[in-house]
Amino acid sequence: MIPTLRYALRKLAIVGLGKSGLSAARALSADGAKVLVWDDNPDARQKAAEAGYTVVEPNENSWSDVDRVIWSPGIPHTHPKPHPLAQLAARLGKPMVCDVDLLCDTNTQPFYVGITGTNGKSTTTALITHILKSAGQQAEAAGNIGIPALDSPTLGMTGTYVLELSSYQLELVPSLRLDVAVWTNITPDHLDRHGGMDGYVTAKRRLFQNQKYPSHAVIGVDDDYSARVCAELIRQGGSQVIPVSVTRAVENGVYVKDGMLIDATGRRPQEICDLREMKTLPGAHNWQNAALAYAASRCRGVSLPRILDALRSFPGLPHRQQLVAVIEDVAFINDSKATNADAASKALGCYTDVLWIAGGKAKEGGIASLAPLFPRIKHAFLIGESANDFAAVLKAANVPCTISGTLENAVEQADEMADHGDTVLLSPACASFDQFRSFEHRGEVFMDIVHELEEEDDDGDDGSAA
Repeated sequence: MIPTLRYALRKLAIVGLGKSGLSAARALSADGAKVLVWDDNPDARQKAAEAGYTVVEPNENSWSDVDRVIWSPGIPHTHPKPHPLAQLAARLGKPMVCDVDLLCDTNTQPFYVGITGTNGKSTTTALITHILKSAGQQAEAAGNIGIPALDSPTLGMTGTYVLELSSYQLELVPSLRLDVAVWTNITPDHLDRHGGMDGYVTAKRRLFQNQKYPSHAVIGVDDDYSARVCAELIRQGGSQVIPVSVTRAVENGVYVKDGMLIDATGRRPQEICDLREMKTLPGAHNWQNAALAYAASRCRGVSLPRILDALRSFPGLPHRQQLVAVIEDVAFINDSKATNADAASKALGCYTDVLWIAGGKAKEGGIASLAPLFPRIKHAFLIGESANDFAAVLKAANVPCTISGTLENAVEQADEMADHGDTVLLSPACASFDQFRSFEHRGEVFMDIVHELEEEDDDGDDGSAA
């Protein structure tokens, strides 16, 4: 059951008919609103019309009496160049919001936890949700994690919406008022959409808008930008700020030392658990995710034993350092979600003797920042449009590499080269759109190829045994 929106008889326009746009159209129509939909793609418009929605080309007449415009976050409305319909909305004085704002605006009773950051937000969102559900609470994850906000079940005052929020969404949620705001980290990303790093940080910082005591701000402080945001929030007051670090001890916060999770929010630091024992949360980046989720869950009132049980039972997320198979003592890891160098660094830092599969549509900066991790790479197999550029960087650093071209070639070549104890790691450090529909599609193709290898290995074993 979708949340009640209370927009009956009101007229709203929807721009963009992807998952969130269609979800909003369904929810608003069911609520009795008059909905006008539009997408620049003729096929999307035709499918919407066939589904029974009213497709109307936006102009000053058709939008003259709309209440607001439900805008797809993926469509640029400021940088690098505003979409003409964003300019139309501005001229007409029509507020632009996304589907998350509709949820927050009309469903004020539930508890809200919001998570943003450059990396780690999906794992942190899923982990918080897992902890809350394991503790017997009603909780639903939604937003940028892949489940449109308005496809979530209706929750009452004892329930919790756990919202993963992108920088694009945060520019379109004026009604956001989080009980717990979780900031993972920030590194340069999506700079073209925000006019530079300052604009990107400003968009992310909207996570904390409207927060008042007794709300909480849980902030990873291991990069300079995040540390400054944390200090500013402490000076401003309003919410209770809990800094989180995996590189140093922090006062009145939560930190990790030598893999040990430590809670320093009380009178004296308390050792909570050894995160090295959590097999689905490997590496310092996942320790940060766990520390953030621990702090957020404590803010929601979850007991320590419940949190520990949930950390141990967390299954992990697909495409985030996902162990696909072990074939003849060679681990095949799907980290397709690593769409930039910073994300790829987290996985590379967890393994040695890496047969690294990388490449695709490169992000700004390429892979130069990964140089300190190059000694971990036994051989690189490069795919997609960035292959030649990445090969030049690796060869200059004396890292052996092969331009494989396709993912299938890369997996097969890595399998042929692998020795016992090696790790075949798909962690592309690139967007997927040159060869795949999404990072999920890329990861699924990788898993299919690996499973075929696994079946061949099993057949070979059967034959030799016979």
